[in-house]
Amino acid sequence: MNYTISIQKNRNGWLTGQCEQIPEAITEGMDMDHLMKNMHEAIKEALDIRKEDFLASHQGDTCIRRILYLPNEKKRITKTSKRKQVFA
Repeated sequence: MNYTISIQKNRNGWLTGQCEQIPEAITEGMDMDHLMKNMHEAIKEALDIRKEDFLASHQGDTCIRRILYLPNEKKRITKTSKRKQVFA
């Protein structure tokens, strides 16, 4: 899954990022690489917390769990020449 991160430079000169799909995933980094590493961890932690909250709210319920695989949303672009692109 792909996530969109909104990034701003803060007063200290660091970069602050927030995931648009998971707004509670917010972090900062000294540079883009540091920010992206921290954002990866922030998204994982936010998803873990969401899962824990969900399971706690359904404790004792009988349910069936299934994994849903979403198709890749990006179209793959294959270059066939300098002028033409084919979408696969």
